[in-house]
Amino acid sequence: MRDWLRTLIAGFAAYKWGGGCLGTILVFVLVYWLLGHGCH
Repeated sequence: MRDWLRTLIAGFAAYKWGGGCLGTILVFVLVYWLLGHGCH
């Protein structure tokens, strides 16, 4: 998966599901990591 696409999806997920500032960062990191490790 392309890095920019992974970042975009993770950012969108963080925006939708992140509760506050910390929650958004946590969701972003989690989704970004999952997308990076799930496609190899």
